[in-house]
Amino acid sequence: MSGDQGLARVLTRKDVLALAFGAMIGWGWVALSGTWILRAGSLGSILAFVIAGSVMLIVALLYAELAAAMPEVGGEHVYSLRALGRTGSFICTWAIVFVYISICCFEAVALASVVDYFDINLSHLFLWRVAEYDVYLGWALVGGVTAVLLTVVNVIGIKLSAVVQIVVTLMIVASGLVLITGASIGGSISNIDPFFVSGVAGVITVVTMLPFFFVGFDVIPQIAEEVDLPHRELGTLTILSVCMAIVWYCVVVAGVAFLADDATLQSSKLTTADATANVLGKSGAAVIVIGGIAGIVTSWNAFIIGGSRAIYAMAQSGMLPQFLAKLHPRYRTPHAAIILIGILTFLAPLLGRNALTWFVNAGSFGAVIAYLLVAVSFVRLRYREPEMPRPFRLQPFGLAIGWLGVGCCAALGLLYLPGSPSALIPMEWMIVIAWAFFGAIAYAATQFKFGAQ
Repeated sequence: MSGDQGLARVLTRKDVLALAFGAMIGWGWVALSGTWILRAGSLGSILAFVIAGSVMLIVALLYAELAAAMPEVGGEHVYSLRALGRTGSFICTWAIVFVYISICCFEAVALASVVDYFDINLSHLFLWRVAEYDVYLGWALVGGVTAVLLTVVNVIGIKLSAVVQIVVTLMIVASGLVLITGASIGGSISNIDPFFVSGVAGVITVVTMLPFFFVGFDVIPQIAEEVDLPHRELGTLTILSVCMAIVWYCVVVAGVAFLADDATLQSSKLTTADATANVLGKSGAAVIVIGGIAGIVTSWNAFIIGGSRAIYAMAQSGMLPQFLAKLHPRYRTPHAAIILIGILTFLAPLLGRNALTWFVNAGSFGAVIAYLLVAVSFVRLRYREPEMPRPFRLQPFGLAIGWLGVGCCAALGLLYLPGSPSALIPMEWMIVIAWAFFGAIAYAATQFKFGAQ
């Protein structure tokens, strides 16, 4: 689909890396660093990121081979359709679309919560109360209006979206340097105690939150048809982006652990900013918050791109209504899919601030399901199509890495189920079940229309 009437092949190496890395380092490093440390301890949190990051790196290796072998729009959809057929592909792609939309919704709510930090009063026109949080129209519109703006940017074209991504990613990196500077100047080794909280259970609790924050490298396969690079580089950039994210999160957790005393961890809404303020004052905290806002934009923007391409690919295959498979006649973007994500994201802040945690945990579960099916697809294609051209080929232990990916994703998925100390709560299960219900309706409708083909 890269011809005159298809998607525009315009993305460069730096565009791709900014989209993937920027997608993975959104708002969570500013808002949730304290939560991670309180639940697992300083070293426990870093260990959780190493564990979760290692699992994601294994999955990224599988993606690297598949993306280079099948550089088509839709990523997971293409691999799972070829390996698992229609039903398996629908489940896999529907799960990854759920993750992307969950993250967009998370960012919309997160952006609204920034208002609380700056003490700007937007408590105008009370709407309702959700999970003990009062929702006001003025507060909700912060995320809603931004959803409209990012939707317009993405409809106009992916190159404009990529330029925005590069600029705001550089802002995030600059704010990270401020955090590191603060930790090196005024950090205290006494703050990193306790190293571990609740032992293994604490580490596991944080691990189950983290797949959500590593989602983003898989945007590269989604935009494969729009990348103007040799196919092998798709694999290289996928792996590099995950390695960069692992380092980023470990450095952030270490910096916050050195800067934040127990009082800051217990009381702060934006721990990374408040911890920096302990040393560099309000100006230092402001830089961190601005970097966090930039992170919201990078993540949100990347997942509008990734989600809309996944929806577009599903519609092209007859799994979703055909209007979602249309490209804009001028901008050559899947505008209907982009607008659909924009509408859902616009509505997300109406659920209130507590929806942040719901989207993180429910979205993490969806990510594990999608990654598991991608790993299964990798293994099956290695057996069924060993001669498939693979410009980026995992050698000599490719099949073993595939089975390791299957096992890791399956084990990680068990942590979300009832009986686990980190199982999803009822509201999170409601979100997952509702998405599965709508998916079942869409699947049944397209089966009725198109049949098994």
